[in-house]
Parts: sequence; structure tokens; C-alpha cells
Amino acid sequence: MITFFEYNWQVRDEWFDWCKQLTPEELLNDHKGGVRNILYTLFHIIDVEYSWIRGIQGKEDIVFSFADYNTLEMVKSLSDTLRDEILVYLKTNLNESKDEPIHVPWDEDEYTKDEILHHIIAHEIHHIGQLSVWARELDRSPVSANFIGRKLNYIKK
Repeated sequence: MITFFEYNWQVRDEWFDWCKQLTPEELLNDHKGGVRNILYTLFHIIDVEYSWIRGIQGKEDIVFSFADYNTLEMVKSLSDTLRDEILVYLKTNLNESKDEPIHVPWDEDEYTKDEILHHIIAHEIHHIGQLSVWARELDRSPVSANFIGRKLNYIKK
């Protein structure tokens, strides 16, 4: 499973690089479907990932405001900072208590740690697909979502 976090992070970084060709207006223009615009979508992916990881850990959710991270550089910095913390957790606790029920304050249902980790991965892949559609609407080639052929090396086994 850790390989898919690594995949998502690599693709996310490629989207951050891809976004550098856009103007601030293009990053913030609303699109149909998804969660508004390109920059907010990247912010949303990061926020959701971090909230669920903290939920698994039984920690209080930290709510980030997009108004505080409304530039590409700020969203990228947030991603890098939170990734470092998430990576420490994943390297030490990934296989521990996979079937343990987890309750988070923003949802009435309980889920297992394994379900939540899979949800985090699928959530990002879903939104990356939306970014790809929006890229084509802007007449630009999207970042490749191919898993095959990537050199995944964020996480040393």
C-alpha cells in the first residue's frame, strides 16, 4: 500500500510542476465537476489525506483554510510539510492493527484503518483524473497517470 502513497505523491509533484505554466487566474478558474478549480483541488487532496491520517492516529483534525494557502507555492509547501509527517507515520505504523475500527469526528460511521488508507489513495487518484480532464479543456496535455515505468523511490523499504 505504501507504494500507492508514493505513486500519488510523485504524480502530485508532477501536477505542481505542470501548474507552473498556468496563470494564477487559470489555477483559480472554476470548472464543472470536482471541487471548483485546479488549485483548490490540489489543496483538497492534501487536506483530506492529512485529516484521515490524523483520524487513524486518533488525533484531533487540523482544519486548513484555503484562504491561507491560495497560491501554488503555498499549496506545494503545505503538501511537502504534511507529507513529511505522514511518511513518518506510514513507515512506522502501516501494518499495525489494519482491522481496528476507527471513528472520526466528521463521519458517523466507523471504518477500519485498511479501508481508510485505501480511501485516501482512491480519493487522490479520482481527483487527479479530474485535473486531467481540466488540462485537456485548457488544450494542454495532462500529467501521465501511468503507474508502470515510474521510479518510485520516496520511501526506502
